[in-house]
Amino acid sequence: MNSEPTMPRPKRMAPADVEPAIIGDTRFEAIHFGRDRDLDQDGGYIGAYDVKTGEELWTLKVYTTKYNSKMERDVQDVFILQLEPEGDRLLVIDEHHKRYVVDVVNRTVLKK
Repeated sequence: MNSEPTMPRPKRMAPADVEPAIIGDTRFEAIHFGRDRDLDQDGGYIGAYDVKTGEELWTLKVYTTKYNSKMERDVQDVFILQLEPEGDRLLVIDEHHKRYVVDVVNRTVLKK
């Protein structure tokens, strides 16, 4: 019988790193832990950064995660899986493989 204590297992794996996308002079990154930045949820946000200076220009909520109050919140978070530039638009794909098109000029989500 093994009497060594076991480490608790995390409820879910940390989200994978997402390759940033560049459109013009702006780099777009997935913001995985939005609540650490006083946003309303983890996952679903992108940040826009000046390529030259690294300064954050703006953030945008791409999608809303609906939480079930009877379940732990962290297991319900839906993170961004991929960012792909498409002209002046950004394709965002989440962990459930839902696709969103962001107009980065107007900072709006065009299609869900």
